[in-house]
Amino acid sequence: MSAEHGIIKYIRKELLSFGAYSAAVLPDALTAKTGEAYQGYIKIDQNENLFGPSPRVNRVLSKYGNFNIYPDAEQIALRQELAKYTGVGPESIVAANGSNQLLDIITRLFIGAGDGVINCVPTFDLYRFSTQICGGKLVEVQRDEDFAINVEAIKSTINRKTKLIFLANPNAPTGNLTPQKDILEILELGLPTVVDEAYYEFSGVTVVPLMKKYRNLMVVRTFSKWAGLAGLRVGYGLFPPEIAEYLHRIKIPYNVNVAALLAVRESMADLNYLMDRVRLIVAERERLFARLKEISWLKPYPSQANFILCLLKRGNARELQQKLRERNILVRYFDKPRLENCIRLSVGKPEHTEIVIKVLCEIGSKW
Repeated sequence: MSAEHGIIKYIRKELLSFGAYSAAVLPDALTAKTGEAYQGYIKIDQNENLFGPSPRVNRVLSKYGNFNIYPDAEQIALRQELAKYTGVGPESIVAANGSNQLLDIITRLFIGAGDGVINCVPTFDLYRFSTQICGGKLVEVQRDEDFAINVEAIKSTINRKTKLIFLANPNAPTGNLTPQKDILEILELGLPTVVDEAYYEFSGVTVVPLMKKYRNLMVVRTFSKWAGLAGLRVGYGLFPPEIAEYLHRIKIPYNVNVAALLAVRESMADLNYLMDRVRLIVAERERLFARLKEISWLKPYPSQANFILCLLKRGNARELQQKLRERNILVRYFDKPRLENCIRLSVGKPEHTEIVIKVLCEIGSKW
């Protein structure tokens, strides 16, 4: 059916050619997305925590009997738990069905048709996605060859239509941190600024203390990575209280489900266990990086997250992804500007590292 006929003609014209967010593509054997389907695969393509959640999460979910009752729409208990963890008052906290949804809600709060959003590329594609869904104007500021941001270039793009700045820290998919002096210089501009700390637990670096001085700073985090709750979809943000109030007004009711609420509660009660796993992942990240550096045709980039981006010096990233998939190893490849011919590997367990390095060497020996 053409765009001129039927129900399609009522779709917003700017969305007819809209580019969807590109999630990892799974092999046919995995499309059911059941736990059993992943057996036999080393799945290091979506930055998940392969150690899984706290055992307390599985226990409490298996015994819970009130899934027929709606969750708390005001997120009161959840926000109190997060206040203890972050040191920020519950009145400043908003949770959502994953940090992706929260980023989308923030964008809807600030951005209308033609409003400018500064995006430091390459970076997390959801910033582009949400901006364009809202009819905003994406202003892309290129990072340098080491993926550092260019503060002066950011300043030069600002005009009266600029309403929002996104900054992932550590950046995804490159893994590098932005120095605090650069973040401070951006915050001094006074524009609403979102610092996405999805990988905070792996870097140990946060801008949350700056919120006391900068009322334009918003921080977004997630339980998907460090706490192993990617499948339950729960993220949260820290905001000036007046912004948190507006976000509560416009978010979808009951947007954090009961299972996620229980999982967060149990995760918070088992922080020592989870942070031990984070330390293991960080140690394995450094070991994986060192092993990747030994492969002559790969250039791994230093990372402060739970993944490592690699540039292929020879060969083709898409072909490499396919060859790895044939060996039951799932990785992400990129073909976007500045990421051409790159693959990204999530950090798994030590045994995963050994298998991945062995297979990479075998593939490389035939190139």
